[in-house]
Amino acid sequence: MKLLLFSDLHLDTPFRWARPQLARARRLALRQTLERIRDLAISEDVDALLCAGDLYEHDRVAADTGAFLCSVFGALHPRPVFLAPGNHDWYGPSSLYRQVDWPSNVHVFTEARLSPVELADGLTLWGAAHRAPANTDGFLDGFRVDRGGVNVALFHGSEQSELPYQESGKAPHAPFRAAQIREAGLDHALLGHFHLPKDAETHTYPGNPDPLEFGETGERGAVIVTVTSDGTVARTRQRVAHSEVHDVTVRLDGVEHTGQVRERVAAAVAAMTGIARVTLEGEVAPDINVRAEGLEGVAPHLEALVARLGAVRPAYDLAALAEEATVRGQFVRDVQAAAHLDEDTRRRVLITGLRAFDGRADELEVR
Repeated sequence: MKLLLFSDLHLDTPFRWARPQLARARRLALRQTLERIRDLAISEDVDALLCAGDLYEHDRVAADTGAFLCSVFGALHPRPVFLAPGNHDWYGPSSLYRQVDWPSNVHVFTEARLSPVELADGLTLWGAAHRAPANTDGFLDGFRVDRGGVNVALFHGSEQSELPYQESGKAPHAPFRAAQIREAGLDHALLGHFHLPKDAETHTYPGNPDPLEFGETGERGAVIVTVTSDGTVARTRQRVAHSEVHDVTVRLDGVEHTGQVRERVAAAVAAMTGIARVTLEGEVAPDINVRAEGLEGVAPHLEALVARLGAVRPAYDLAALAEEATVRGQFVRDVQAAAHLDEDTRRRVLITGLRAFDGRADELEVR
């Protein structure tokens, strides 16, 4: 049997890093990605579409999101769609899962325990739902399948045994250990929650299919999962994102005027499409006032360019300044001779003081 798995789409997420117009465009892109997932299900002629949670944002859901989801999933009829609510789209009285009149081919798992649905003769899908935004117990704790054949689970949870894999800032919702999958009699688990994709022996995390943040890595998307009669799975990842999000650092060492800043940024993003976040770093001439907002119009071919200042420092000639018979020169000599300062603090004091001497109070922040 061929299944199409996705998770963590997060429809209606606020995209707090983006300006309002870009945030709206990104939310539209998430809808277009779901339409691509639907189209992939049709073109690949899969037997079922599965979502392992966080389909939408419960606290921010738009007025027409329910109608949109019904339209997308209804277009797959009679092909079944299985939805296992996560911690962001948890199943409760006010959730879309309860409020929407779903097409007949859509099955929403509603219990905070694994419940069975027979996909085919000898193949059972076990699904579960988060019924609160936090503190959901592990679905595999005390669970054991009660039938033979092939048994596959679908839920939103945190695999805990591979600690280096854990994503920073991710709370352990519905925690479990990989070993519990086989101990429970399951052949494989199809999972959501971690946005970093992973194909493990007994479980699959597809990752979020469309970028939500900068710096995301890994081959994320939707996963075609082929389940064989002996319970083994074959997986093929398919990119379904409507657009690309890039994270790039641009070095400004040796730059002498603001025009060169724009030139270096333009060159760095010339071959990119979608959205790029540019972090500016390096040592520049002391007279340059590098500002992130000074890059408007540099990359008109992109959907958006988001710029931020990293460690941008003025390249003062400290040796020459220390030779000056001036108050400024004495300041440099005093700071260089201060034995109680570590090197990072010394650098910050020097740059802050020299900027003040230059009358550049608007640039006193030192990174």
